[in-house]
Amino acid sequence: MYHSVYETEPREKRMKRKWKGVREVVLEAEHSSGEFQARLEAMGACARDFKGWEDFGKIPPLRKRDIIQWQQEYGLGWFLKCQPGQLSRVYQSPGPIFDPEGMDPDYWAWSEAFFAAGFRPGDLTQMTFSYHMTPAGLMFEQPLRDIGCGVIPAGPGNTDTQIELLTRLPVTAFVGMASYLKEIGERALALGVDVREDFALEKAYVAAEPLSEELRGDVEEMFGITVREGYGTADVGCVAYECTERGGLHLSNYRHVEICDPTTGEPVPDGDIGEVVVTPFFTDYPLVRLATGDMSSIDASVCACGRTARKLTGWKGRVDDVTKVKGQFVYPEQASTVFARYPDVSGWQILVKNDKGRDFLVVAVETVTSLNTKKFCTDFQSVMKLKPVVETCAPGTLPEDAPRLVDERTFD
Repeated sequence: MYHSVYETEPREKRMKRKWKGVREVVLEAEHSSGEFQARLEAMGACARDFKGWEDFGKIPPLRKRDIIQWQQEYGLGWFLKCQPGQLSRVYQSPGPIFDPEGMDPDYWAWSEAFFAAGFRPGDLTQMTFSYHMTPAGLMFEQPLRDIGCGVIPAGPGNTDTQIELLTRLPVTAFVGMASYLKEIGERALALGVDVREDFALEKAYVAAEPLSEELRGDVEEMFGITVREGYGTADVGCVAYECTERGGLHLSNYRHVEICDPTTGEPVPDGDIGEVVVTPFFTDYPLVRLATGDMSSIDASVCACGRTARKLTGWKGRVDDVTKVKGQFVYPEQASTVFARYPDVSGWQILVKNDKGRDFLVVAVETVTSLNTKKFCTDFQSVMKLKPVVETCAPGTLPEDAPRLVDERTFD
């Protein structure tokens, strides 16, 4: 029933083990990470000053914006214990930001998450996350193979081919976004495929977008399967995951996860909503108190599944003017580099919308001249990794103080 003895260990014992992991990361970061050395210098502190969780919670969180800036200024090696060539892989995510992967086994710590979702040796899994530059595809594939699952590296898109694979092969498990699995199902039904009878699908593991109960229910009913959710980032891998009980997402046993006041960076009591801050227990790329920008809260109640880790209560929104769409972060600053190529554009705004569980971007563009929307969409997608719907309007249509990014999605 469990992948590791850590899943059922007493909470007091878990926190002692996690403190040991955190201490190792802090000591290594002080020794080898220019980024963390700069934070310590600004605090007037050293690693030995942090003697317990209360002290640790006073370290200012590291924000992704700072990683982006400092990688541009100092290079990736400034953050690392090792040389870049000694890493297993280096990815690039929107920002742009480089995401190193070290050599440790189960580096991204997703194995226990897949096992909790019912993945077992012999499951043939259709992987629909990207293998190109971003880490998701390989990040999720390796733990599946470690469990003993076979993997079809399908990647995203090519929906008709996805349907052919599901029809012709005994695929028992799907990994990807719930909204895309629903799209596959709707397309298959339109082609006359009986997705319950013609597919062998039993389970789906979904991530990279908020999962509403409505969307989960639609997918489970459509295919007659179970859908379980995981939460993680390209920087740290698994943060939390659902079990069979579905009452929240158990915190990873291989990361220290805090819910913090977005203003002070200090931990808040269980039950309060705050920002998710994560310290993973790997040292090749030591990250101390990484602020994800995502909001959630902690549920400390005991779970009927027997796992003793506390749980995240789900995604409660974003702290800053950055959001995630189809697994990709949308940074207004990065989008501005696209608009800089179009001098006739006097104003713009990105709207994130959701239609029947599917996220999409609408870009409102103020321009006095005709905009080549096809070229603009190509330029936008090459930088942002997302294809927008473009709406042009006259100058002055958007308010002068209009935010660059507006998330209009609802997940009820």
